[in-house]
Amino acid sequence: QVQLVESGGGLVQAGGSLRLSCAASGRSISTYRMGWFRQAPGKEREVVGRVSRIGYITYYADAVKGRFTISRDNVKNTLYLQMNSLKPEDTAVYYCAASTGSGLEPAAYDYWGQGTQVTVSS
Repeated sequence: QVQLVESGGGLVQAGGSLRLSCAASGRSISTYRMGWFRQAPGKEREVVGRVSRIGYITYYADAVKGRFTISRDNVKNTLYLQMNSLKPEDTAVYYCAASTGSGLEPAAYDYWGQGTQVTVSS
């Protein structure tokens, strides 16, 4: 029942930074395990990372470890993805999602945003 809207995507040079936001409405994100996913052209959607309901358990895909940081602000009802040291291979549509379960795969997530495009130039 939660609605999610991503924003903050755009074009950035390799090595640059970008912060994505996922604004939620309808329900508090404190109810959900939240995740970020991405889908590159011709590729399946893959997990970027996820954070627990209170933000102390965080998972990141190996490809983004040390560069991306997920955080949540339950007061603002917003999920963030801070993306640093961006690489061209990070180019994708990025989605936030909410889950009442525990799985890592996209299928485990019940609610999705519309996605925001991130393009990294070399």
